[in-house]
Amino acid sequence: MRWPLLPPDMTVSLGKIGIWRIAADLDPDLAVEVERLGYGTIWIGGSPPADLTLAERLLDATSEITVATGIVNIWNSDPKTAAASYHRINAKHPDRFVLGIGAGHREMTDVYRKPYQALVDYLDELDAAGVPKSGRMLAALGPKVLELAGNRAAGAHPYLTVPAHTKRAREILGEAPLLAPEQKFVLDADADRARAVARPVVERYLNLSNYTRNLQRYGFTEEDVTPPGTDRLVDALALHGTAEQIAEGVTAHLDAGANHVCVQTLGGDNPLPSYRALAEVLR
Repeated sequence: MRWPLLPPDMTVSLGKIGIWRIAADLDPDLAVEVERLGYGTIWIGGSPPADLTLAERLLDATSEITVATGIVNIWNSDPKTAAASYHRINAKHPDRFVLGIGAGHREMTDVYRKPYQALVDYLDELDAAGVPKSGRMLAALGPKVLELAGNRAAGAHPYLTVPAHTKRAREILGEAPLLAPEQKFVLDADADRARAVARPVVERYLNLSNYTRNLQRYGFTEEDVTPPGTDRLVDALALHGTAEQIAEGVTAHLDAGANHVCVQTLGGDNPLPSYRALAEVLR
C-alpha cells in the first residue's frame, strides 16, 4: 500500500522522495539542481540554528521544492526564535517550509532533562507563538514520541531506521499523520567498497543510546550495534548497489507506510550523480 502524500489538514507537500543533507553541504546551486531532478523536499540536517537563514536561502533560489529542517535541536534553539523564523519564511514562501524539531542526544549536550517533557514544553511554546501543527514535524523513534508526533505535529521524521520501524511507526501514528523516514545509500555495486564508505558514517551513531536501543527493537543484536557495526547492520542502514537496487530499498519504506522518504547519499564530494541516477529510476 502507498500512503497519501498529505494529511487532510496539511498544505505543504513533501513529495514522495526528498534528499537529506548536512547543513554545511547545502547551498542554493545544489538546491536548484535537486529541484530540477524532481525531488520534493530538501531536509537540512545537522541541527541548523533557529534563525533558519539557510532554509530561506534555499527557498529563495528555487520555485517549488519544499525545505524542511531535520532537525532544529530543542536544547540549543530558542523556541521563540524558531517560531519567528518559521513565520518569516512562511510569509515569504507560503506552504514550502516545514519546521522539524527534535530532542537530539543525551550524549551530545550538557543541558538535558527528560526529552519527552522538553518536547511537550517546546511544542507549547510553538503553539503560543502561532506555529501551526501542520507546519511542524518531530524527530521520533520510540512509541511515546511517535504518538506525540501524531497528536501535536504533522507527523514524524525518523532517522537511522529500517522498514520494520516504518511499519510499526505507521501503526502507532494511524493513517493521517505524515511519516518521513531517512534512508542512507551508497551508489556502488561492490559491497566491500560500499561498506568502507558507509561504515564510518553508521559507526558514529552507534555510541548514541536512543539509536542503538531502537535498532535492537527491530531485530538487531547487541553485536550488530556494537561499534563499528556488523555488515548486516551497515547494509540495512546504508543501502548499496545499483540505482535500481537502492530504489527497491527506498520503496520498501513506502510500502511499509511512509508517505515520503528522504535519501542521503554517502561518499564523494559531489552528491548530484548519485541523486541523478536514483531520481531516474524513482520517477
